[in-house]
Amino acid sequence: MIEGTIVKGIGGFYYVRTEKGIIQSRARGNFRETNITPLVGDKVSIRISAEDNNGYIEEIFDRKTELLRPPVANVTQAVIVSSIRNPDLNTWLLDRMLVMADEQGLDVLICINKCEIDREYAEFVGSIYKNAGYKTILTSVKENEGLEELKDFLENHISVFAGPSGVGKSSLLNSINTNYDLEIGKISLKTSRGKHTTRHVELLELNKNSFVLDSPGFSSLSLDFIEDEIDLKHYFKDIEEYNGQCKFSSCIHLNEPGCAVKKAVESNKLSEERYKNYIMMINEIKNRKRRY
Repeated sequence: MIEGTIVKGIGGFYYVRTEKGIIQSRARGNFRETNITPLVGDKVSIRISAEDNNGYIEEIFDRKTELLRPPVANVTQAVIVSSIRNPDLNTWLLDRMLVMADEQGLDVLICINKCEIDREYAEFVGSIYKNAGYKTILTSVKENEGLEELKDFLENHISVFAGPSGVGKSSLLNSINTNYDLEIGKISLKTSRGKHTTRHVELLELNKNSFVLDSPGFSSLSLDFIEDEIDLKHYFKDIEEYNGQCKFSSCIHLNEPGCAVKKAVESNKLSEERYKNYIMMINEIKNRKRRY
């Protein structure tokens, strides 16, 4: 038996990185009987067939995490990439991705990319999220800025890169490892949005214990896992810090009197834009409950 990690799956074949190299493998039939599907990122044990020299997956070891979209196992960190311009920074989408990563139990690194275009604004946004309790770095492929720091954060992790198309995820990955040679998306002049370039889930090896996920990232941003609007505040670190300081313990920081969070926003201790995004999500959850 040989142990390894599934780094890619295409057309029923799984490509397992082992100490003997990458071995093309198939899953045994008993996995279908138990309704278990191997995922990219799975730690597995394989047997080499003497008949066709292919590998056959005999065992899938327990998963630390499991993402559904993209379908991958054992991811430990989400690198959420937002460009400061081209396309413009979308804090609503960034905050939504932070909620998704927190729900999955992932470490988070926020990467403010293309910072050379508007450095003052990039530093301002970076300070907001650092003050909110998130690891945040500024990066620029053009200026070769923040790339070594990014590589340090990727050490000993399986990291998924998430963010809108066109923000520079593939460019960043190509810059930290020239062997990746990922296709770079172009920005549409009509929409100022990027075009998706990644078509399948694949783990790219940074070193023996570090992988990055070449994927579109969180392809679904539904908040259906939050059943009640009162629970949303637990996904906003900076808002959660005011837990217990409001007049009412059931305060959701919307229209209640004596709300410590609203006072913090008024005194610029909390980001007004983050708070507005929080309110939009609160209303979304409430509207969903009304429909059902």
